[in-house]
Amino acid sequence: MGRNKRRTHTGGYRRGQRPARAQTTSAKPVRATTPGGLRAVSVRAHAKINLDLRVIGTRADGFHELRTVFQAIALHDEIQCVPREGAFAIECDAPGVPLDQTNLIWRAGDALAQSLGRSTPLADMVVRLHKHIPLRAGLGGASANAAAALVGLAAAWRATATPAQLTDIAATVGADVPFFLTGGTALGLGRGDEIYPLADLPRHWIVLLIPGFGVSTPDAYAWYDRDHEMGHGVGREPQYVPGPWPSRAAQMINDLEGAIARHHPEIDQMKAALRRAGAIAAAMSGSGSTVYGLFQRRHDAATAVSKLSGSGWRVVLTHSLGRAEYVRSSAPRTLRRPAQPC
Repeated sequence: MGRNKRRTHTGGYRRGQRPARAQTTSAKPVRATTPGGLRAVSVRAHAKINLDLRVIGTRADGFHELRTVFQAIALHDEIQCVPREGAFAIECDAPGVPLDQTNLIWRAGDALAQSLGRSTPLADMVVRLHKHIPLRAGLGGASANAAAALVGLAAAWRATATPAQLTDIAATVGADVPFFLTGGTALGLGRGDEIYPLADLPRHWIVLLIPGFGVSTPDAYAWYDRDHEMGHGVGREPQYVPGPWPSRAAQMINDLEGAIARHHPEIDQMKAALRRAGAIAAAMSGSGSTVYGLFQRRHDAATAVSKLSGSGWRVVLTHSLGRAEYVRSSAPRTLRRPAQPC
């Protein structure tokens, strides 16, 4: 949640297409002797949606005080940390991603190196980002990448970093980066960086509608502030998830939604389209522009994808991830055959 200052498609399919199977590469194996005994690793960086997002007020430090419910989803990027001699670098196979020190991956690596007391921070390593999470979509892609980089670089450097240490570093990199170290369903307080695990949402299928425009987080909060000052805030009706889920912290209300919908009326149009397609609840995720719909059965979600295909919006089918499943999926894996340069 940024103003709080801060092609293989996996985890879903687009407009009715089946998920692609993982592809092997013809890249040569990593040399047995990598710089400084480093190893090549891969980490999945899973996206999130917000099952609830309330702006409580403005803090003394200028950030917004939030209460939000994060939910990890299967849609993910892949981070590869590959040793090679030379300066630290970031590569990405998608346009629009910064490859310099403004990228949270770089900030995460620098903060981790300093915390570990490395004598040569960020040398002899390239981080390759294979992008599937859309940019400026409210799905936490940049923060997820930063968290995955922390985990991946620690493993590549063969460093001993405790979970508490990584969480402390993550909070300095970005407001919601700590969530991506735990996943599942969690309450976020403060700037969104104080994470408290909740009972996991039972497996739900999720249809994402992604419009042709993005929303920057600073713009989203500026529009919210302006509406709030002018008294334009409009209450949103609570939506409750039926079934055996004990948490009532999530009501699918997003305080940023009204302000963004006034600038981009498609937000409300996408919500209505998802409800017509059978979603039990629909809301905007984070600061937008993605709108998601929840479904209890995969068949119903797949039917909705078919109905929404051709709408002009990108349509992605994915599902929620519980905490244990998230931990297994996002664990670092040793790379025998790293992908070719992006």
